[in-house]
Amino acid sequence: MPTVSRFYGIIIYFYWQEHAPPHFHAKYNGQEISVEIMTGKVVGAFPKRALNLVETWRNLHVDELMTDWKKAEERKALDPIDPLD
Repeated sequence: MPTVSRFYGIIIYFYWQEHAPPHFHAKYNGQEISVEIMTGKVVGAFPKRALNLVETWRNLHVDELMTDWKKAEERKALDPIDPLD
């Protein structure tokens, strides 16, 4: 479970060799969601404020997330992605 970013108690990570569609995972306060990189579709439940933070962050980093997705598929080292300020 390579972690690529952390902000406001939210941990963003990928699993190695994931299934399509491209997505990342997020954990917050014991809850976990997966988020499609291109569409923002969410599977799982988060508190509204945390979900809004993840969506804002995703919108800022789509290209970097897709690069890390491809690296995760190939089991390569992932690049860290700047947290939300």
